[in-house]
Amino acid sequence: MTDDTVYDLKGLNCPLPVLKAKKRLAGMRPGSWLWLETTDPLAVIDIPAFCADSGHHLVETSAISGGHRFLVERGE
Repeated sequence: MTDDTVYDLKGLNCPLPVLKAKKRLAGMRPGSWLWLETTDPLAVIDIPAFCADSGHHLVETSAISGGHRFLVERGE
């Protein structure tokens, strides 16, 4: 994993993590992977819902110190 595959969204509250993730993923090729790191407690609901609604694949979710980390594969 390289630094450019991790999108630091820590410190941002709803709806900013989803809005920023949406913008970043829109500029990526389908099939690309992106780690999202958040501290917003609602991200555990918002990020999976965003992926399902937008056609992206939520590959992995894990807890990190003070927040969560999500691995998202960009959809078509």
